[in-house]
Amino acid sequence: MRRRNIVQVGAALLAIGISMPALTAGAFAQDAPTEITMLTMGNKPTNGRLEAMLEKLNELLVEKANAKLDLFFIEWADWQTQYNVQLLSGDDNVDLIGTATDWLYAWENAEKGAFLPLSPEMLQANAPKTWAQVEADGHWDLTKLADGKIYFMPEDNYTQYTNHGFFYRGDWAKEAGFPNGEITKFEDFTKYFEWVKANKPDAYPWDVAGANEAALTGYIQGHTDFQTLQGISAGNYIPFHTKASDPYTVTSWYMEGDALVEAAKLAKQWNDIGVWREDALNYDGDTREELYAGLSGVEQHHTQTFVNDIVNNMNTKQPGSDPKFFYWGQENGNFFKDIFTHGAMAVSAYSKNPEKALQVYDLIRNDKEIYDLFNFGIKDVDYVITADGKLGYPEGYDSSTMALGTDYWWGRTDEFELPRTTQAPNRAEIIAALDARAKDYPYSTLIINKQNIDSTLAAMAGVLSEYIPQLQYGKFEDPAAAVAEMRQKLKDVGYEDARAAIQADMDAWKAARGL
Repeated sequence: MRRRNIVQVGAALLAIGISMPALTAGAFAQDAPTEITMLTMGNKPTNGRLEAMLEKLNELLVEKANAKLDLFFIEWADWQTQYNVQLLSGDDNVDLIGTATDWLYAWENAEKGAFLPLSPEMLQANAPKTWAQVEADGHWDLTKLADGKIYFMPEDNYTQYTNHGFFYRGDWAKEAGFPNGEITKFEDFTKYFEWVKANKPDAYPWDVAGANEAALTGYIQGHTDFQTLQGISAGNYIPFHTKASDPYTVTSWYMEGDALVEAAKLAKQWNDIGVWREDALNYDGDTREELYAGLSGVEQHHTQTFVNDIVNNMNTKQPGSDPKFFYWGQENGNFFKDIFTHGAMAVSAYSKNPEKALQVYDLIRNDKEIYDLFNFGIKDVDYVITADGKLGYPEGYDSSTMALGTDYWWGRTDEFELPRTTQAPNRAEIIAALDARAKDYPYSTLIINKQNIDSTLAAMAGVLSEYIPQLQYGKFEDPAAAVAEMRQKLKDVGYEDARAAIQADMDAWKAARGL
């Protein structure tokens, strides 16, 4: 990150005897564009497309707001830790911060002072179009802490599903004995994995990398009515839940019931089969590319990735592969629509130019020319508009190597989005099917006071990071004993105290709404 310091430049010129009477340091500082830096998530592109786009974007931003924009990326390696450290570092070179209440710790960082409170007057003056749209839709309450102040702007005008699941090959599933190549139960992937292991010696049934818990959560979500309490994190884990059958009692699938044990037993079976690399926990390769290369039978991410990227890439790189998506909770309908603060934009509390930052954000979100450039790139270079009005890509385009990579998930709008030639042809059908089954997340306005339980959550994170990755990869000979040991350690570090504190907040929230 860098920011021009015009006053220092002027002083340096004077120090070496250069006189610029028509352009004093003060006048130069007043007229020069303000440099705004946006923090976003993702690996910084190295193909040159981002820089080319920013050059053209900044010409427009100078014209419309006398500002320039730079991006600062929190890369995916250890992203949870790096994100929070950066936000609380006091770095005044960051102005805009991509955030979210369900996966990017928005409430926690707001409570810790990372975000600037945004008054209605400040928003109306500097982000008037954003203010008007969110106000009209009645969503500002979703962005306020108990003090009643607004801390970020929601991405509340964009249709998406980020419910996770497996991408798999319908052609291989059909050969494995599944009618029409459709797998409809989580545990049925055992049969699929066994077939891949036996018939595709160059491929891993599931080439998976690093610490995660998909083999556990995918099972639990489809076999119970546990529902995650978003926004309460213990390191990389969301440790507290409710049940649809008892929606106001705080519990945890890590602590209660048999589902975690059953999921861990299944994971051990998969490990014994050889579903993943022996060193999967320490592997850091690009497993998405392995799927595209025909070297993996499964990849895990969400609906948006499937309809926007996976289908087209698999059809292009593995013709006839018939890509399919099995989502967690498919068996029992236990999944949610995205909340309106799954993506949001905050202003850093340390920003030197918060008003200008809001002006830049308002343009990116609401000015079509700037929106198109920032999201899609340079027309006829990064994308094309087809004769039937779809957004397409130049001949030879490969999203794996040629993508723009702005990773703008903090203020998209359906108004400016076009159907894409690379989207799954049945995208509308997929979304409609999810709409028909998905539940509304009931706790969007529930804010947990974590100040008194932060140390407990940190201690719980230590326990979970010790056990969950090993359970996910089936490394315990006795999963039930390992789960019991983990549960005792979680109790020892204060799980019950933290649960009681969260329950008190839940009770107060419930009472305030007359539920």
